[in-house]
Amino acid sequence: MGYSDVYAEAKADPDGYWMKAAEGIDWVSPPSKALFDENAPLYEWFADGKLNGCWNAVDRHVEAGHGDRIAIIHDSPI
Repeated sequence: MGYSDVYAEAKADPDGYWMKAAEGIDWVSPPSKALFDENAPLYEWFADGKLNGCWNAVDRHVEAGHGDRIAIIHDSPI
């Protein structure tokens, strides 16, 4: 699937596209829809979903067997 296919899919069904993308992370409570635009121009993404950011960033990778790999690299210019 090339860029033009992905772009066409996202354009044809934006909510479906982003809900499919949201399946790539672990949710405590999955969202009911991607974009909440009831208070436009203030938009909220996945507003009714709940997740654990630390779990998704680090812990789930350890559980998947990658605990011996470097997770975070800090490179300071100082």
